[in-house]
Amino acid sequence: MSADPPKPPKPHTLADHRFGADADHVHAPGEEHDHDHDNDGHEVLEPGSQALELVPLISLGIDIGSSSTQIIFSRLMMRGPGEPLAMRRNAKSRETLYRSPIAMTPFTDTNTIDAARLRATIDRAYAAAGLTADDIETGAIILTGAAAERDNAEAILQTLSEESGELIAAVAGHHMEAALAAYGSGAAETSGRDGLRLLNVDVGGATTKLALIEAGRVRATAALRGGGRLIALDRQDRITRLDDAARAFAERIGLDLRRGATATHDDLQRLAETMADTIASALMANGEPDRDNLLTAPLPPLHGIDGLQFSGGVAEYIYEREKRDFGDLGWRLGRALRQRCEDGRIPWPLLPSGECIGATVLGASEFTVQMSGATSFITSPAKLLPRRNLPVLQPPYDFSGAVDTEALAQSIRDHRRAFGDNDPVSERAFAFRWRGDASWPRLSAFARGVSLGLADRIATGNPLWLICEGDVALNLGGLLRDELGVINDILVIDGIVLRDFDYVDLGRIRLPSGTLPITIKSLTFGQQSP
Repeated sequence: MSADPPKPPKPHTLADHRFGADADHVHAPGEEHDHDHDNDGHEVLEPGSQALELVPLISLGIDIGSSSTQIIFSRLMMRGPGEPLAMRRNAKSRETLYRSPIAMTPFTDTNTIDAARLRATIDRAYAAAGLTADDIETGAIILTGAAAERDNAEAILQTLSEESGELIAAVAGHHMEAALAAYGSGAAETSGRDGLRLLNVDVGGATTKLALIEAGRVRATAALRGGGRLIALDRQDRITRLDDAARAFAERIGLDLRRGATATHDDLQRLAETMADTIASALMANGEPDRDNLLTAPLPPLHGIDGLQFSGGVAEYIYEREKRDFGDLGWRLGRALRQRCEDGRIPWPLLPSGECIGATVLGASEFTVQMSGATSFITSPAKLLPRRNLPVLQPPYDFSGAVDTEALAQSIRDHRRAFGDNDPVSERAFAFRWRGDASWPRLSAFARGVSLGLADRIATGNPLWLICEGDVALNLGGLLRDELGVINDILVIDGIVLRDFDYVDLGRIRLPSGTLPITIKSLTFGQQSP
């Protein structure tokens, strides 16, 4: 008689640690568990130590752009529970583990991305970094510029997302691409450190993205046509790529450019000068931007700018870090923009270079993740975590004064109705801008307002997902559970600021810090309207 098959091992849970299990162990391959550990093989974090305030995450950023594809692996040291409460816990530091050589984004002749060649580029980067998809805990795969407009862009992202497991995968709209570049270039850090009002101008292969930064935060963004790879040439100067935007620029100055035709050096120089003038007009304090080439609404009037920083591939030429000719307009456009900075046609002081061609991918690998503190209320981590792609609604209730239970409940109902939330069994996170003192009357009114506003959801027995800006997660969850008798599984986290149209990924609780990685998907899907 054959022996009975072995029983599967008992799942390893947070409860095991509460009863004294060793926090320094690692989980065996395939072992079922509802949490992760902070040491990750490179730093053991002891409870009560200063190191407990930093939580490491392995991040991947992939930027598939109009002209180039870039891949970067980073270790982010996240601010943990030692941060002041109710603050967004962004990365304290980033260590680059591996940065791939810049590869040309592979396109076919049928308006599609060459999926096989792109996959091979990514596989080579994983192998060179000595990492696998299972090692990646956060980050983003984004398609930008002309790559985002290819017929199979969404299919490519869907495939990469399914393979990666933990990453954002999205077509980045102009506004988010501008913000990512501003953070990745170092302009936002410079602005915050020195208290400056700065412009970051990211000149890529097909578009130029503008970001106005004040006190370290991106306040406004815009985008316009114009970039170094709108036209591409072979070694005999025959045109092999001619985007519609390049053709429009050419027609404006009387050039008749066509694929397969030969472009003269004078034609290319005139085309680059025209693009440079378009970009310069968008940066003038009192100038009128070229609205025919704007892809979004323009920036607000620009006054009192302390400095200008360029990023993107063309910035390598502006800062004279690159001199090679890659068969496009890159070096000509870079030289024309630098000339306009030197002669005052672009009026703002040119700052030293930061990150240039890798700005967007650095921003994608670093800016997308935050940490919730150790004050979360989570009834069943094994059931509730991890979660991906939770859509967010943020009812517009003002918590600065007394909390009115009925008014809050009505705000929740009205907001849900406005956003078509008529399926109470669907998974959705509700975000609240809690602020002010955490007195019992205010918190009790908050809990009752939430329970009334989400009564139909509570009636289904399905989980509640609540995210607060202020430090009230434990109290709010406890009141819902113990005072109001809500028996649903409940997750309440705090220290996170969200808005409508955000999506969130929730990781597993990390021990011993007790923190929770939150990936906020603020990327704009599709193109923005002017």
